[in-house]
Amino acid sequence: MSSRPPLSGPSVWLGKDMVASPRWLRELDSRVLEEIAIALQAAKQRQLRWDQVRREDFATPAIVALMEDVAEELENGSGIVKIRTLPVEKYSDADLRLLYFGLGCVLGRPVFQNPRGELMRDIRDEGGDLGKRYGQIDTKDGTGPFLSSYARTLSNGKLRFHTDRTDVVGLLCVRQAASGGISKLVSTGAIHNALLQRRPDILETLFQDFWRSRLGEESDKAETVYPLPIFGLREGKLTSHYSLTYIEAAQMVAAVPKLTALQKEAIELLMATAEELSFEMVLEPGDIQFINSHVTYHGRTEFTDDPQNRKDRLLLRLWLSMPNCRALPVGQEVLWGNIEAGEKRGGIGQRPAPPSHA
Repeated sequence: MSSRPPLSGPSVWLGKDMVASPRWLRELDSRVLEEIAIALQAAKQRQLRWDQVRREDFATPAIVALMEDVAEELENGSGIVKIRTLPVEKYSDADLRLLYFGLGCVLGRPVFQNPRGELMRDIRDEGGDLGKRYGQIDTKDGTGPFLSSYARTLSNGKLRFHTDRTDVVGLLCVRQAASGGISKLVSTGAIHNALLQRRPDILETLFQDFWRSRLGEESDKAETVYPLPIFGLREGKLTSHYSLTYIEAAQMVAAVPKLTALQKEAIELLMATAEELSFEMVLEPGDIQFINSHVTYHGRTEFTDDPQNRKDRLLLRLWLSMPNCRALPVGQEVLWGNIEAGEKRGGIGQRPAPPSHA
C-alpha cells in the first residue's frame, strides 16, 4: 500500500476534459503578429543569424505579455500550450528560424539538444541509416539494430510516450505530413493518481530507480548508464522523466541489473494508463506547441510524407530551460545538472572538441 496523497491542481487532467475545454489554446492576435514582423525586420537589417538572436531582440510588449502567459500556463497551469496560428507561408525558412528562436528566447533559455551543440533541430523523417548516424545497438536476434531515442525521433515511425531532457519542449509546425504525425499528450499527475487508486504498489515502484542508458545523448555506446526513478516529488510538485528506449538500451548492458517482474509490470501499466488518459492534438502549419516535460508525456503517431505536394512533415524544435521552473528532487542532478528552482538546466552535455594538430 501507499501512504502518498493524490496530486491536485490544474496540471492533473484527463485527456477527454482537455478536448472538451481547451484551456491550452492561445491565439496570435494582430498586435503580436505586427511586433513579430517588426522584430524580424530589425534582426534582418542587423544581418543576425538565428543563433545570434537574443531575448531583447524580440522582447516587445505584446510578445512579452503572451510569453509570460504561456510560461505561467506551462508551470502552474495545464503544462501544455498550443499557439495558433503563425502565417508560415509568408516567411522564408531562414525567417522562420529567426523569429521562432527569438520567441523561444523570450519564453525561456535554449539548451543543447545533442552533443553537437544544436539549439534548434529540424524534426522530420531523415530516412536512411539513422542508427549509424544517431546511435544504435547491433543485435544478434534477427530483429535488426536497436535504434537510440534520437534516431527514432528522426524517422517517420511512432514515438511512444516519453519526456525530453528539458523543462519545456517547443515545436513549430512548418509543414504537416500527408497523413499521420498526430501529437499525443497525457498528464503525468493523472497517471500518478490513477496508479495510486488502482495499484499503489506499482506507484511505489515508479518512485524507485530504473537504470537508463545515455546512448544517443552524450554517448555512442549503451554502456554509459545511470539510475533514476521515473517519478519524483519535491515541495509537493511532481517531475517525471521517462523514455522506455533508454531503459531498454540499459537492459542490453551486461553489468546492469535486469528489471524485476514488478518493474516490468510497472512499465506496462504506466504505458497502458498513459494511453487511456491521453488526448490527441493536431498541429497544423503555423501552430506552436509548448509542453512542460515535468508534468506531461508526449508521443506521436507514425506518418507518411508526400514531398511532391509539399506535404513532408517538418517541425522546428527548441528545448528551453525556464526561468520559472520548479525545484527538482535531490538525486536528479545526474540528469539535469542543476535542480534548484529558476536555474538554467537540462539539455545534452557537450563532447570536448578534438585536439588541434595545427
